[in-house]
Amino acid sequence: MQKNIHIREAVPADIPVLGALIDASVRGLQREDYTPAQMEGALRTVFGTDTRLIADGTYFVAETDSEETVLAGPKAPRSDLLIVGCGGWSKRKTLYGSDQWTGRQDDLLDPRHDAAKIRAFFIHPEWARRGIGSMILDACESAARSVGFGRFEMGATLTGVKFFRARGYAAVEDIEIPLANGELLPVVRMEKQGSRRIL
Repeated sequence: MQKNIHIREAVPADIPVLGALIDASVRGLQREDYTPAQMEGALRTVFGTDTRLIADGTYFVAETDSEETVLAGPKAPRSDLLIVGCGGWSKRKTLYGSDQWTGRQDDLLDPRHDAAKIRAFFIHPEWARRGIGSMILDACESAARSVGFGRFEMGATLTGVKFFRARGYAAVEDIEIPLANGELLPVVRMEKQGSRRIL
């Protein structure tokens, strides 16, 4: 586990910081999987902050107080901590997409039958491959299990597929998301069967 990393719920004051983090993550980590046009289209259409997750209390940020905060990255509000990653889960039907995504479905899921949605994972490029994604995913799965969910699903970017597969998720469907600039963004719907906490 990465030292000096702390996971907490995101708050509305984090929104400007999250926007900068997401932009840096997409441009820095997804270049091998998506074209520049796909990344630009995705940032305008589907990637970004989902304030519904923050309002629901189901979005997390990873902060560090490490001496490495000299590295590039957005600062947490009113703090000398650096936000180096974010990700969440949802009790709503929307599988992917930020506030600007037009295909949102905010109906509540039934944990007895539905899978919780794992959503919007982004890690700052300078902090990739340090276990931060796993820390956030653990927090998400634990929180979802605590309210009765026993299955999880997501729309994983091509960049994230290997990570999520290593964490027990299986690919079930290839999806192409239409973007505002006419491009298509390939993602993979993945699922994981977990243990459900009995309420």
